[in-house]
Parts: sequence; structure tokens; C-alpha cells
Amino acid sequence: MFGIPGKQAVSMTPAAAAHIRKLMERDGHQGLRIGVKKGGCAGMEYTMEYAAEVNPMDEIVEQDGARVMIAPMAQMFLFGTEIDYETSLLESGFKFRNPNVADACGCGESIKFKDVAELEAERAAAQG
Repeated sequence: MFGIPGKQAVSMTPAAAAHIRKLMERDGHQGLRIGVKKGGCAGMEYTMEYAAEVNPMDEIVEQDGARVMIAPMAQMFLFGTEIDYETSLLESGFKFRNPNVADACGCGESIKFKDVAELEAERAAAQG
């Protein structure tokens, strides 16, 4: 795992944890697996999918009965992210507040991450 000892990889707001817990209970899933993939106008997109089983390579974050699993290739890019669940008049959904994002498109669906060397230097400084 690409992290800092004693610190969870991601955090969830109470609203996000409650919604994830509700989805787990309703559908009998083990949790939600989050990751990143290439795509969108800024270069990368978040992915979320129901997880029927826990992958031993996933980073697992549990909070208030909710479980999020981070795919191995996404761990470096998602470290420090806060996951929220927001509801408005027009839409509702998960929102990611990610300190590793350098740029995002106007629609908010596509992101560009900081350079890998920059991310590694920030993690080393935080550990040291």
C-alpha cells in the first residue's frame, strides 16, 4: 500500500458512509470498490462498482459499517481523498475531494492527477 502508517487511505463523510452502508445492506455486497481509469477530457475518471468479494490486494477502509475497497493501481492516486454523498434538486451522487488532482474538467467527471514523482515526494515528506 502506498500510504502513511496509522492513516487511512481515504475517508468518508457521514453521508457517504450511510449511503454505502445502505447499499451494502440492501444488495448484500461486501462494499464498493473504487479506482481510476483512463478517459474523459482531463485524462482520468473515477470508477465505482459493487464488490461481491474482497480482493486481498485491495486497500480496505471501513467506517461506520461502510466498506470501501481501493483497487491496487489506484491507491497512490486516491490517498487522502474524502468521499462524500451529496443530494441536490438536480442530482445526487458520490463526490471525491482529492488532494492529488491537479486539474478537472468543467463537468467534474474527468480529472488529471499530479505527476507521480510529485505525489511520491509529498508522501515521503508527510511520513518524515
